[in-house]
Amino acid sequence: MLQRFARLLAGLWAGLLVGIGAIGAPAGFAITTVEIAGRTAGRMFAIEAHVSLALAALLLMLTRKTVPAVPDQPPMPTLNTNLLLVLATLVCTIVGYFVLQPMMVAARAGEGSLSFGALHGLSAGFFALKGLLVLALAWRLTAR
Repeated sequence: MLQRFARLLAGLWAGLLVGIGAIGAPAGFAITTVEIAGRTAGRMFAIEAHVSLALAALLLMLTRKTVPAVPDQPPMPTLNTNLLLVLATLVCTIVGYFVLQPMMVAARAGEGSLSFGALHGLSAGFFALKGLLVLALAWRLTAR
């Protein structure tokens, strides 16, 4: 039952990332001004980052495996590919949004050493990598 729930979460997460990255953000820039579309996309990515943190935490709990315990000792978690994929998506979320987004705000204000465009490119790269990692996780969890 928990494995099925993990599959569902990974699939929903992948759909969220594809929906925002391939549909939501581009659609906003296609129909309105750059300023309004940028604020709208920024809000979507903020919500997505918080949802990603919650989903990563849930999937960390659902995908961790334990090594059989030695008598009188608690079971020890072991790293596996699915767990590493979830951890990598967590890193992408933290760096791609929670580290780079404040730097992008500072760059817009003329502060910082990197330009807004460079930071935006880095953030987009982390988002794309996270999408690929979540798709790989969903693929692995649904494999029989």
